[in-house]
Amino acid sequence: MRIHRYWLQALTTLMLLSLLTVGCGTADQTAGQKAGQESGKEAGTKQVAVPEKKYVVAMEVTFPPFEMMDKNKVAGFDVDVITAIAEAAGFQIEIMPTGWDPLFDGIEKGSIDAGIDAITITDERKKKFDFSDPYFEATQLIMVPEDSPAAKLADLKGKQIAVQSATTGEVVLQKAFGKTYEGLRGYDDFLGAIEDFFNGRVDAVIADNGFLQYFLPKMKEKKYKLLRDDSFDKEYYGIMVRKGNAEFLDKINQGLKTIKENGKLQEIYDKYFQQKPE
Repeated sequence: MRIHRYWLQALTTLMLLSLLTVGCGTADQTAGQKAGQESGKEAGTKQVAVPEKKYVVAMEVTFPPFEMMDKNKVAGFDVDVITAIAEAAGFQIEIMPTGWDPLFDGIEKGSIDAGIDAITITDERKKKFDFSDPYFEATQLIMVPEDSPAAKLADLKGKQIAVQSATTGEVVLQKAFGKTYEGLRGYDDFLGAIEDFFNGRVDAVIADNGFLQYFLPKMKEKKYKLLRDDSFDKEYYGIMVRKGNAEFLDKINQGLKTIKENGKLQEIYDKYFQQKPE
Protein backbone atom coordinates (compact mmCIF):
# COMPACT_ATOMS: atom_id res chain seq x y z
CA MET A 1 0.00 0.00 0.00
CA ARG A 2 2.76 2.42 0.77
CA ILE A 3 4.34 1.61 -2.59
CA HIS A 4 1.04 2.40 -4.40
CA ARG A 5 0.60 5.67 -2.48
CA TYR A 6 4.14 6.79 -3.37
CA TRP A 7 3.51 5.90 -6.98
CA LEU A 8 0.32 7.97 -7.02
CA GLN A 9 2.16 10.87 -5.42
CA ALA A 10 4.95 10.58 -7.98
CA LEU A 11 2.44 10.44 -10.83
CA THR A 12 0.57 13.45 -9.47
CA THR A 13 3.81 15.39 -9.10
CA LEU A 14 4.84 14.49 -12.63
CA MET A 15 1.50 15.64 -13.99
CA LEU A 16 1.72 18.91 -12.10
CA LEU A 17 5.23 19.53 -13.39
CA SER A 18 4.02 18.83 -16.92
CA LEU A 19 1.18 21.30 -16.55
CA LEU A 20 3.51 23.94 -15.15
CA THR A 21 5.94 23.39 -18.02
CA VAL A 22 3.18 23.70 -20.61
CA GLY A 23 1.78 26.74 -18.85
CA CYS A 24 5.15 28.43 -18.75
CA GLY A 25 5.77 27.57 -22.40
CA THR A 26 2.42 29.05 -23.40
CA ALA A 27 3.05 32.16 -21.35
CA ASP A 28 6.53 32.54 -22.78
CA GLN A 29 5.23 31.97 -26.31
CA THR A 30 2.42 34.48 -25.82
CA ALA A 31 4.88 37.01 -24.42
CA GLY A 32 7.16 36.37 -27.37
CA GLN A 33 4.31 36.84 -29.83
CA LYS A 34 3.29 40.05 -28.13
CA ALA A 35 6.89 41.25 -28.16
CA GLY A 36 7.12 40.38 -31.84
CA GLN A 37 3.87 42.19 -32.55
CA GLU A 38 5.03 45.23 -30.59
CA SER A 39 8.35 45.10 -32.40
CA GLY A 40 6.48 44.85 -35.68
CA LYS A 41 4.37 47.84 -34.74
CA GLU A 42 7.48 49.82 -33.91
CA ALA A 43 9.12 48.77 -37.14
CA GLY A 44 5.97 49.64 -39.03
CA THR A 45 5.87 53.06 -37.42
CA LYS A 46 9.42 53.76 -38.43
CA GLN A 47 8.67 52.81 -42.02
CA VAL A 48 5.79 55.28 -42.40
CA ALA A 49 7.13 58.23 -44.40
CA VAL A 50 6.19 61.65 -43.06
CA PRO A 51 5.19 63.91 -45.99
CA GLU A 52 7.67 66.72 -46.49
CA LYS A 53 6.21 70.16 -45.77
CA LYS A 54 5.34 72.28 -48.75
CA TYR A 55 5.75 75.99 -48.12
CA VAL A 56 3.00 78.15 -49.61
CA VAL A 57 4.54 81.05 -51.52
CA ALA A 58 2.10 83.69 -52.74
CA MET A 59 2.37 86.31 -55.46
CA GLU A 60 0.19 88.65 -57.48
CA VAL A 61 0.20 87.76 -61.17
CA THR A 62 -0.30 91.16 -62.82
CA PHE A 63 3.26 92.49 -62.71
CA PRO A 64 5.28 91.10 -65.62
CA PRO A 65 8.00 90.03 -65.85
CA PHE A 66 8.07 89.29 -62.14
CA GLU A 67 4.70 87.54 -61.98
CA MET A 68 2.35 86.75 -64.83
CA MET A 69 0.10 84.05 -66.26
CA ASP A 70 1.46 82.03 -69.16
CA LYS A 71 -1.04 79.53 -70.58
CA ASN A 72 -2.86 79.08 -67.26
CA LYS A 73 0.44 78.74 -65.41
CA VAL A 74 2.10 81.24 -63.08
CA ALA A 75 5.43 82.30 -64.56
CA GLY A 76 7.99 85.07 -64.38
CA PHE A 77 11.23 86.24 -62.82
CA ASP A 78 10.07 85.79 -59.23
CA VAL A 79 8.76 82.30 -59.97
CA ASP A 80 12.12 81.28 -61.41
CA VAL A 81 13.98 82.82 -58.48
CA ILE A 82 11.97 81.17 -55.69
CA THR A 83 12.03 77.85 -57.55
CA ALA A 84 15.83 78.01 -57.84
CA ILE A 85 16.12 78.99 -54.16
CA ALA A 86 13.95 76.05 -53.08
CA GLU A 87 15.97 73.62 -55.18
CA ALA A 88 19.27 74.95 -53.84
CA ALA A 89 18.15 74.82 -50.20
CA GLY A 90 16.24 71.53 -50.50
CA PHE A 91 12.67 72.49 -49.64
CA GLN A 92 9.39 72.21 -51.52
CA ILE A 93 7.06 75.06 -52.44
CA GLU A 94 3.54 75.55 -53.69
CA ILE A 95 2.89 78.72 -55.70
CA MET A 96 -0.36 80.49 -54.80
CA PRO A 97 -1.66 83.29 -57.07
CA THR A 98 -3.24 85.99 -54.93
CA GLY A 99 -3.94 89.69 -54.80
CA TRP A 100 -1.55 92.27 -53.38
CA ASP A 101 -3.45 92.96 -50.14
CA PRO A 102 -4.43 89.29 -49.52
CA LEU A 103 -0.75 88.38 -49.82
CA PHE A 104 0.15 90.59 -46.86
CA ASP A 105 -2.90 89.49 -44.87
CA GLY A 106 -2.20 85.81 -45.49
CA ILE A 107 1.41 86.05 -44.29
CA GLU A 108 0.38 87.98 -41.20
CA LYS A 109 -2.29 85.40 -40.32
CA GLY A 110 -0.05 82.42 -41.10
CA SER A 111 -2.04 80.91 -43.99
CA ILE A 112 0.79 81.88 -46.38
CA ASP A 113 4.43 81.09 -45.60
CA ALA A 114 6.11 83.64 -47.85
CA GLY A 115 5.52 86.27 -50.47
CA ILE A 116 7.70 87.08 -53.46
CA ASP A 117 6.10 89.80 -55.54
CA ALA A 118 8.66 92.50 -56.35
CA ILE A 119 8.17 93.59 -52.73
CA THR A 120 10.41 96.49 -51.77
CA ILE A 121 12.08 96.15 -48.38
CA THR A 122 11.11 99.21 -46.34
CA ASP A 123 11.50 100.15 -42.68
CA GLU A 124 7.73 100.43 -42.40
CA ARG A 125 7.14 96.90 -43.71
CA LYS A 126 9.91 95.50 -41.51
CA LYS A 127 7.87 96.49 -38.46
CA LYS A 128 5.30 93.80 -39.34
CA PHE A 129 7.24 91.29 -41.49
CA ASP A 130 10.68 89.78 -41.88
CA PHE A 131 12.58 89.88 -45.18
CA SER A 132 15.22 87.80 -46.87
CA ASP A 133 18.45 89.25 -48.16
CA PRO A 134 17.81 91.36 -51.29
CA TYR A 135 17.53 89.49 -54.59
CA PHE A 136 16.86 92.43 -56.95
CA GLU A 137 18.02 96.04 -57.04
CA ALA A 138 15.28 98.34 -58.29
CA THR A 139 14.66 101.98 -58.97
CA GLN A 140 11.79 103.99 -60.33
CA LEU A 141 11.93 105.02 -63.98
CA ILE A 142 9.83 107.64 -65.74
CA MET A 143 8.21 106.90 -69.08
CA VAL A 144 7.49 109.97 -71.20
CA PRO A 145 6.75 110.62 -74.90
CA GLU A 146 9.76 110.31 -77.19
CA ASP A 147 9.77 114.05 -77.92
CA SER A 148 9.32 115.15 -74.30
CA PRO A 149 11.85 117.79 -73.13
CA ALA A 150 11.69 116.42 -69.58
CA ALA A 151 14.90 115.03 -68.11
CA LYS A 152 13.78 114.40 -64.52
CA LEU A 153 10.64 114.22 -62.40
CA ALA A 154 10.76 117.90 -61.39
CA ASP A 155 10.26 118.82 -65.05
CA LEU A 156 6.85 117.11 -65.01
CA LYS A 157 5.22 119.15 -62.27
CA GLY A 158 1.65 120.02 -63.26
CA LYS A 159 1.41 117.00 -65.60
CA GLN A 160 -0.88 113.98 -65.28
CA ILE A 161 1.34 111.19 -63.94
CA ALA A 162 0.27 107.56 -63.59
CA VAL A 163 1.43 105.17 -60.88
CA GLN A 164 0.25 101.89 -59.43
CA SER A 165 -1.54 102.65 -56.17
CA ALA A 166 0.19 101.68 -52.92
CA THR A 167 3.60 101.26 -54.55
CA THR A 168 6.87 103.10 -54.16
CA GLY A 169 6.13 104.91 -57.43
CA GLU A 170 3.25 106.63 -55.67
CA VAL A 171 5.51 107.43 -52.71
CA VAL A 172 8.13 108.97 -54.99
CA LEU A 173 5.56 111.18 -56.70
CA GLN A 174 3.98 112.32 -53.43
CA LYS A 175 7.40 113.04 -51.96
CA ALA A 176 8.23 115.27 -54.93
CA PHE A 177 4.90 117.10 -55.36
CA GLY A 178 2.96 116.49 -52.14
CA LYS A 179 0.36 113.92 -51.06
CA THR A 180 -2.47 116.03 -52.44
CA TYR A 181 -0.91 116.46 -55.88
CA GLU A 182 -3.83 116.77 -58.29
CA GLY A 183 -1.94 115.26 -61.21
CA LEU A 184 -1.49 111.88 -59.50
CA ARG A 185 -3.40 109.11 -61.25
CA GLY A 186 -3.50 105.84 -59.32
CA TYR A 187 -4.11 102.47 -61.03
CA ASP A 188 -4.74 98.96 -59.78
CA ASP A 189 -1.98 97.66 -62.06
CA PHE A 190 0.72 99.07 -64.31
CA LEU A 191 -0.78 97.71 -67.50
CA GLY A 192 -3.75 100.05 -67.12
CA ALA A 193 -1.38 102.96 -66.60
CA ILE A 194 0.62 102.04 -69.71
CA GLU A 195 -2.53 101.77 -71.80
CA ASP A 196 -3.71 105.22 -70.73
CA PHE A 197 -0.28 106.66 -71.48
CA PHE A 198 -0.31 105.44 -75.07
CA ASN A 199 -3.91 106.65 -75.45
CA GLY A 200 -2.89 110.14 -74.31
CA ARG A 201 -4.86 110.15 -71.05
CA VAL A 202 -1.75 110.71 -68.90
CA ASP A 203 1.52 112.49 -69.63
CA ALA A 204 3.94 110.14 -67.88
CA VAL A 205 4.20 106.91 -65.94
CA ILE A 206 6.42 106.18 -62.95
CA ALA A 207 7.12 102.48 -62.53
CA ASP A 208 9.77 99.98 -61.45
CA ASN A 209 12.71 99.57 -63.81
CA GLY A 210 12.21 95.81 -64.05
CA PHE A 211 8.64 96.14 -65.29
CA LEU A 212 9.37 98.86 -67.84
CA GLN A 213 12.60 97.32 -69.16
CA TYR A 214 10.79 94.05 -69.80
CA PHE A 215 7.44 95.22 -71.09
CA LEU A 216 8.17 98.20 -73.29
CA PRO A 217 10.61 96.58 -75.79
CA LYS A 218 7.70 94.37 -76.85
CA MET A 219 5.89 97.50 -78.08
CA LYS A 220 8.33 98.49 -80.80
CA GLU A 221 5.78 100.51 -82.75
CA LYS A 222 5.18 102.84 -79.79
CA LYS A 223 7.05 106.07 -79.26
CA TYR A 224 8.42 106.71 -75.78
CA LYS A 225 11.61 107.03 -73.76
CA LEU A 226 12.65 106.10 -70.25
CA LEU A 227 14.25 108.57 -67.85
CA ARG A 228 16.34 107.82 -64.79
CA ASP A 229 16.13 110.43 -62.04
CA ASP A 230 19.25 110.35 -59.85
CA SER A 231 17.27 111.78 -56.94
CA PHE A 232 15.30 108.53 -56.64
CA ASP A 233 16.48 106.17 -53.94
CA LYS A 234 17.55 102.66 -54.84
CA GLU A 235 15.17 99.95 -53.73
CA TYR A 236 15.74 96.30 -52.97
CA TYR A 237 13.25 93.48 -53.37
CA GLY A 238 13.12 90.80 -50.71
CA ILE A 239 11.12 87.66 -49.95
CA MET A 240 8.69 88.37 -47.14
CA VAL A 241 7.77 86.00 -44.30
CA ARG A 242 5.80 86.22 -41.09
CA LYS A 243 7.51 88.11 -38.30
CA GLY A 244 9.66 85.71 -36.28
CA ASN A 245 9.66 82.85 -38.83
CA ALA A 246 13.44 82.53 -38.57
CA GLU A 247 13.58 78.84 -39.53
CA PHE A 248 12.06 79.33 -42.97
CA LEU A 249 13.87 82.63 -43.50
CA ASP A 250 17.21 80.90 -42.89
CA LYS A 251 16.37 78.30 -45.56
CA ILE A 252 15.46 81.03 -48.04
CA ASN A 253 18.67 82.97 -47.39
CA GLN A 254 20.71 79.79 -47.68
CA GLY A 255 19.25 79.04 -51.11
CA LEU A 256 19.54 82.66 -52.23
CA LYS A 257 23.21 82.77 -51.25
CA THR A 258 23.83 79.61 -53.27
CA ILE A 259 22.23 80.88 -56.49
CA LYS A 260 24.06 84.19 -56.18
CA GLU A 261 27.39 82.40 -55.89
CA ASN A 262 26.84 79.79 -58.61
CA GLY A 263 25.56 82.31 -61.18
CA LYS A 264 21.98 81.03 -61.37
CA LEU A 265 20.47 84.33 -60.22
CA GLN A 266 22.35 86.25 -62.91
CA GLU A 267 21.22 83.70 -65.48
CA ILE A 268 17.59 84.29 -64.52
CA TYR A 269 18.09 88.07 -64.62
CA ASP A 270 19.55 87.98 -68.13
CA LYS A 271 16.57 85.95 -69.30
CA TYR A 272 14.11 88.77 -68.55
CA PHE A 273 15.80 92.20 -68.63
CA GLN A 274 17.33 93.97 -71.60
CA GLN A 275 16.50 97.61 -72.26
CA LYS A 276 18.42 100.28 -70.33
CA PRO A 277 17.08 103.76 -69.49
CA GLU A 278 18.61 107.02 -70.77
